[in-house]
Amino acid sequence: MKLAAIIFLWIIHAAALIGIALGYEDFFLPKSPFTLVYLFFLMVFLFKIDSRIKLILFGVFMVVGIGVEWIGVHTGSLFGDYYYGKNFGPKIDGIPLLIGVNWAILTFITHVIARQFFKSAIAVITAGAALMVGLDFFLEQICDFSGFWHFENGAGWFNYVCWFIIAAVLHAISFKFKLKGNALISYHLYGVQLIFALGLWIIITI
Repeated sequence: MKLAAIIFLWIIHAAALIGIALGYEDFFLPKSPFTLVYLFFLMVFLFKIDSRIKLILFGVFMVVGIGVEWIGVHTGSLFGDYYYGKNFGPKIDGIPLLIGVNWAILTFITHVIARQFFKSAIAVITAGAALMVGLDFFLEQICDFSGFWHFENGAGWFNYVCWFIIAAVLHAISFKFKLKGNALISYHLYGVQLIFALGLWIIITI
C-alpha cells in the first residue's frame, strides 16, 4: 500500500505538470484542493498521526496557520498585501480551510526531515523553518498563475522573515514534544511539492 500510494502521489503531480504544459491548466489547477486532501490522507495513514499528542499538535498547527493567514490577509502586516484565489478550496472570511492543513503538514514533514540531519534544538528548528521558507519561495513564483493566492506587489523580503519566525516557533513546539514520523513519506511529500513548484515555474516562464 505504501509504495502504491507514493507512486500515485508522483503520478498525479507529473500528470498535472504535463497537462498544464499542454495548456490544460483550467482542468488541472482547480483540482489542487483534492491533491492537498490526498496529502493529508498520506499523513494520517503513512506518516502516522497515531497518537494523542500528534493529533493535538496537528490541530494546533492548523489553527495557527489559519490564524496567521487571517491576520495576513486582513491586515497585510505579516506577509504583505495579498488575497486567496479560487483554486485553494472553500474559504471562510477569505481564508481557505485547507491552508491550515497545509501549515500543519509542512511543519510535520520538515521537522522529521530536519531531525534526520541534526540533533540540537537550534539546528533542528533552524533547518526545519528554512525548509518551509524554501518551499514557500518556489510556491510564491507560481501562486498567481495557479490561482492559489495573489500579492498586490509581489512577495517581499518581510514575507519570508515572518514565515521563518512563525515556522521556527512551530518547530520549537515540535521539538519540545519530540515529534516523530515516517521519514520516507516526509521526503516524498516535501520533494513532490518542491519539484512540482519548480517544474511549474519553468513551464510558465519559458
